[in-house]
Amino acid sequence: MTIKHLEEYRDPQISRKIVEHIKNLNQKQIRLMEVCGTHTMAVFRNGIPSILPDTILLLSGPGCPVCVTAQGEIDACIELAGIDDVIITTFGDLMRVPGTHSSLQNQRANGRDVRMVYSTFDALEIAQKNPDKKVVFLGIGFETTAPTIAASIVTANEMNLDNYFVFSAHKVLPPALFTLMKSREETKIDGFLLPGHVSVIIGTKAYLPFFEQYHIPSVIAGFEPVDILQAILILVEQIETGNPELANGYQRAVTFDGNPKAQAIMQKVFETADANWRGLGTIPESGLKIRKEFAAFDAQKVFGIELGETEDPKGCACGEILLGLKTPPECPLYKRECTPLQPIGPCMVSSEGTCAAYHQYHGI
Repeated sequence: MTIKHLEEYRDPQISRKIVEHIKNLNQKQIRLMEVCGTHTMAVFRNGIPSILPDTILLLSGPGCPVCVTAQGEIDACIELAGIDDVIITTFGDLMRVPGTHSSLQNQRANGRDVRMVYSTFDALEIAQKNPDKKVVFLGIGFETTAPTIAASIVTANEMNLDNYFVFSAHKVLPPALFTLMKSREETKIDGFLLPGHVSVIIGTKAYLPFFEQYHIPSVIAGFEPVDILQAILILVEQIETGNPELANGYQRAVTFDGNPKAQAIMQKVFETADANWRGLGTIPESGLKIRKEFAAFDAQKVFGIELGETEDPKGCACGEILLGLKTPPECPLYKRECTPLQPIGPCMVSSEGTCAAYHQYHGI
């Protein structure tokens, strides 16, 4: 099927035809995991689970950057907000995530200077306009946002801007796939919808080591309804025929090599390090820390922030949801103590969180 225009990726007739193909092929119980928070929201917003056969279950994995950020890192962000003469700049999703004792939103309500920005270059501008303040950007995200944050550090260095800092809690996605496979006996994942935005940066080649080790059906998917349904169809074909492949179902945006310029600036500023993921634990070489050449911009070093061992909120199943071991309705707090107005875990806070998606679109 050849599609030339964006509207066709939203065409109900094309979607229905793909669903019919899926139903004709599908004979087995199949469990598929999307590893992208934007996919999670698109899946629920477009009602995709309701039109698939009952034999196909979609699981939401660790694709929400705020959700996988460990509690200790959230607490570190809140600690930075409590330092005198510091202006915290962050994307909006992080504001309401509860830490162990507070949140960024509470810090702002208590008079601390915490500002939502739309890009790192907004943060740089704030630093320029407030030379008597220390401006910290909270770097929470995957390979999608890491290049722009790296670019802000390079720019600050070139400008000799000595009051701009980044707290880097970035994660890189491919190592998490290996960890998910270690839990496969429990999750029984049959195939993966791989992220679109991340793949634009890292390319199809980044998943080759994972696929060559596990040979599990894997498809990079776009975000429109037809994109997602086509990716599911490809996965069903691979599973039913027993011929797993690593496929690129988002060729209008993703190439084999990815974006070399974005990769280069990430590698210039960051180096990989072990990182703690909520629900998944410590994953080797899955984080990005600022290289020593740019240590003057590293908020964790400059402010002496220690990442403590902290526990997730009591009763919150966010970690198990990120692993695909539970769905939100199986969490004892979901829609009881934990709601969008009073969230307990990050999966209910983030716009890409599974609990938030269930609450908004699933009707459960």
